[in-house]
Amino acid sequence: MSTVDELKSKAAAEIERRGEYLIGIARTILNRPEPGFREFETARAVGEAFAGLGIAYRDRIGITGLRGDLHGGARGPTVAVMGELDSLKVLGHPHADPETSAAHACGHHCQIGMMLGAAVGLLAEGVLDALSGRVALMAVPAEEYIEVEYRDDLRRAGKLEFIGGKPEFIRLGELDDVDVAMMTHTSSVDSDSGMIAFGGSNNGMVAKRIRFLGRAAHAGGAPHMGINALNAAMIAMSAIHAQRETYQDPHTIRVHPIITQGGVAVSSVPADVRMETYVRGARADAFLDASEKVDRALRAGAMAVGGSVEITTLPGYLPIRSDESMLSLYAENAASLVGRSNLRRLSHRTGSTDMGDVSQLMPVIHPYVNAATGSGHGIDYVVQDYELGVLTGAKAMAMTVIDLLANGGEQARRIAGEYRPPLSKDSYLDLMRSMLSERTYQK
Repeated sequence: MSTVDELKSKAAAEIERRGEYLIGIARTILNRPEPGFREFETARAVGEAFAGLGIAYRDRIGITGLRGDLHGGARGPTVAVMGELDSLKVLGHPHADPETSAAHACGHHCQIGMMLGAAVGLLAEGVLDALSGRVALMAVPAEEYIEVEYRDDLRRAGKLEFIGGKPEFIRLGELDDVDVAMMTHTSSVDSDSGMIAFGGSNNGMVAKRIRFLGRAAHAGGAPHMGINALNAAMIAMSAIHAQRETYQDPHTIRVHPIITQGGVAVSSVPADVRMETYVRGARADAFLDASEKVDRALRAGAMAVGGSVEITTLPGYLPIRSDESMLSLYAENAASLVGRSNLRRLSHRTGSTDMGDVSQLMPVIHPYVNAATGSGHGIDYVVQDYELGVLTGAKAMAMTVIDLLANGGEQARRIAGEYRPPLSKDSYLDLMRSMLSERTYQK
């Protein structure tokens, strides 16, 4: 029987052997970017890859998600290895779709390559048979929480409940049988030192869909007959800015609204103005408190001009917590690939990820491979090193899965047994549903 180190060597060698294939899938997805819950071509590519690897799978989970399972030689725990299907929308990005501005300015195309790469490694001869348990390969939609109005319309139509992919997977029961989970993100050498970064925490958030309503009138001839909804929005944004000194520094509150519709014609007083915003923070109580302050500012803008405002607050993501025991296993494997001097421990990051939601239920890790240049979500964020961004990331995850499921799944059982999840699935769903509110304020 092979030792754990021999199993890891077999997996890494198979990933290397299939490297051109795996990088090719990532590049194909790069050139067909699709925002969340619209990733139909990307999902098709993942399904074809699963089929080509002989992996039975289910699709259309949460509209576009997929799951395929690998079975070890004996029963045991289940490890989820995840990748995200969706892109951002970044006008002018070098790989943007010219019609939709969709662009992989966060490297999710490499995540799919890494998830499939981990599968390729585990499918190397003799590896799975030596493991106890299952590996759930999950291609998850809609991590980038964008197009809030579009997604909220899907919710209102009953096509989903939560407008982020992993919360929807949780609701649908796709993680009910999972004991521990992992995925690897890309990051930029411009923002992180080292080749692989891991650990730390992230902000959680709620999102808001906002509609200011006024009254249309001739903008030049009779503006006094109108009620300017755009002015209401501008006053509201100023009022949001006036709240900033009330936020406590450790809570890392971030509020960043955009106007998605500012009026219909320059000749008419704007009567229907739409906004979207996030309210982020390091703790749920902190961002929910900030959310109430934002609502107060939005209401003030509407009241100031004599209009009204409709505010839909939508549950977003919870802060992430990384499991130290899993990180220890992962760090050893990453160090064997890139050298210990090329590893970096992260602190708190003020972005948000729905992997945070998963971490409220089970042990997770969410490391980064620093394979890109530029600023995340920016016009210049481009993956440069596909060897690191796909193959090295895949090897580190496959090796960590082997650690977890070797020897009867001892490590996975220990880690899952020692973890004290902040929430149960039921309490998680209750918390998320409590964040949903729909309010209208009139003069």
